[in-house]
Amino acid sequence: MVNIAYALGQSGAAAQGGSGGLAAFIPFILMFVVFYFLLIRPQQKKTKLHREMINNLKKGDKVLTSGGLHGTITGLDESVCTVEIADRVRVKIARANISGLDQPVAPAPAKKK
Repeated sequence: MVNIAYALGQSGAAAQGGSGGLAAFIPFILMFVVFYFLLIRPQQKKTKLHREMINNLKKGDKVLTSGGLHGTITGLDESVCTVEIADRVRVKIARANISGLDQPVAPAPAKKK
């Protein structure tokens, strides 16, 4: 009786083990593909655009810092920018802390009655 149960257990496990190995990884592969296209790739594009913007800064650009300061670039160094935030008030900040160019928001068109 023990021999029959042992024989059935051996053949059943061998049949499942061969084809189940690859099938078990398919959901993980699909999850990685979804994460890549929804999370990783857009973040890489955003980082690349920010790096290009930082490299293309020049004097006179109006910028917004990550701390929320609006100002105009008055001096540039390799890793430091001097930003004028008010008349004769200049601060030095790291280039990486510039979050973007300060674009004025266009007013909404007036509605006609």
